Amino acid sequence: MVSTPRLVIAAPASNSGKTTVATGLMAAFAARGLAVSPHKVGPDYIDPGYHSLATGRPGRNLDAYMCGTDLIAPLFAHGSAGCDLAVVEGVMGLYDGASGQGELASTAQVAKLLRAPVVLVVDASSQSRSVAALVHGFASWDPQVRIGGVILNKVASDRHEALLRDALDESGLPVLGVLRRAPQVATPSRHLGLVPVAERQGDAVDAVRAMGERVRAGCDLDALMALARTAPALADEAWEPAYAPAEGPRPVVAVAGGAAFTFAYAEHAELLTAAGAEVVVFDPLRDEKLPVGTAGLVIGGGFPEMYAPELAANEPLRRAVTELALSGAPVAAECAGLLYLARELDGKPMCGVLDATARMSERLTLGYRQAVAVSDSPLAAAGTRMRGHEFHRTVLEPGAGPVPAWGMHQPERRVEGYVQRGVHASYLHTHWAASPEVARRFVEHCRAR
Repeated sequence: MVSTPRLVIAAPASNSGKTTVATGLMAAFAARGLAVSPHKVGPDYIDPGYHSLATGRPGRNLDAYMCGTDLIAPLFAHGSAGCDLAVVEGVMGLYDGASGQGELASTAQVAKLLRAPVVLVVDASSQSRSVAALVHGFASWDPQVRIGGVILNKVASDRHEALLRDALDESGLPVLGVLRRAPQVATPSRHLGLVPVAERQGDAVDAVRAMGERVRAGCDLDALMALARTAPALADEAWEPAYAPAEGPRPVVAVAGGAAFTFAYAEHAELLTAAGAEVVVFDPLRDEKLPVGTAGLVIGGGFPEMYAPELAANEPLRRAVTELALSGAPVAAECAGLLYLARELDGKPMCGVLDATARMSERLTLGYRQAVAVSDSPLAAAGTRMRGHEFHRTVLEPGAGPVPAWGMHQPERRVEGYVQRGVHASYLHTHWAASPEVARRFVEHCRAR
C-alpha cells in the first residue's frame, strides 16, 4: 500500500505559475525538514532539475503516454518511498493531454490514477469575479478529479486579493495561497523552455530559494499538508528495476552529463545498474577521456547547440568517442547524443561517427511518437515497439541512415535515425521503465565485449 501524502499542482493553462508554485512548495516543505518526493507529469526533463534542487532527491516523471497508465502509480510509489510528502507538478492545462487522444497523459488523468487532490494555480492578473466561474468550470468538468483548493498567482494588490477572495467564497473551494507579482523569481527561458539547472548553478540555487520563500510567505503550508493527507492509500506495488544479471564483472557504461547533456530519466541509470552495469557519468565539455574501462556509452538529450564550440574544442574526447563507436561498442544516443555523433553541428566539428550534419532551425519539432525498431541493435531487437517523444529545434541531414533506427507511426509514417555497428542514434526520447528489456539488452551487449 502507498500512503504517501500527495498533491498535484495544476493550472487552467500553461504559463500560469505551476513551476514556481510546485518548486516553491517542494523547497518550503523541505526547509521544514520533510522528505519531499518531486514528480513531473509528462516528458519534460528541465523542471525536474529544479525539483531536485529544491528537495535533494531525483526529480521523476510520470508520463502515461510513454510508460502506460498501469505504471503511473508504481513509478510514483518507487519515487516516493519513505517520503513525508509528494508534490506532482502538472503539464499544460489540467485537462490537456496527448493530441487527439482525450485525457491520455493529462494532469487530470495522472491525478485520478494517483487519487491525489489537485491544487489549481490560477493566473489572476487580468480578472476579479470571473475567477470564480473559471474555477467552478474546472472543478465540475470531471467529477473524478478532486480540486481541493486554489492558489492565486500574479495578484496585483490587497484590493485585488480581496475581490478574488470574495468571488471564490461562492465557489466553495478554499484559497490556499496568494502570490503577488515577483519578477525577481522568474527563471530564464530559451527555445526549449527553462534554462536547465546545470547551466545556471548558483543562479538556479538562488531562484529555487526565492521560490521557496515566496511560497512560504504566501501559502498556507499547514492547510496544504492537511489536504495532501486526505489522499487515500494506493493498492499498488512500487516499480522496481530489479533484475538478476549474469555473474561476472560489471561492464562500465559511461553516461554523458554536464551542462550540454542534462536530459535523463532517473530510472535509466537505475535500470542499467540493476542489469549489472557500473554507471559512470562524464562531462563531454570537460573530460578529455572516457571513464576507464568504458564498454558502452549512453548520450542522452540536452543542449549541445548551445555548447557547440566547446564540444568541438574537446578534440581528445571526440576522438575517444569515435574510436569506441568504430570498435563496435554499444552506443545509445538520443537527440543531443545524435547531434554529438554527427559530422558537424552548426559548422562545428563533432565526433563524425555518423555521416550527417546538424543545424539549428526555426521550426520546433514536438510531440509524442509511436515507433518500431527497424533492425537489430544493442538497444532494441528488430520489431521492438516503443513510445517516445520528440522535442528539438535542430535538423539533421540526412535524417535517416542506410539502416534507420526507428520506423515512426505517429503522426506520420517515416523512418528516422541511424543503426551502424553498435550505434543506435535517434531524435526519439524514450522512457526505459516501460521497456526494461532495453537496458538489459544494452548491458548484455556491453558484457559481451
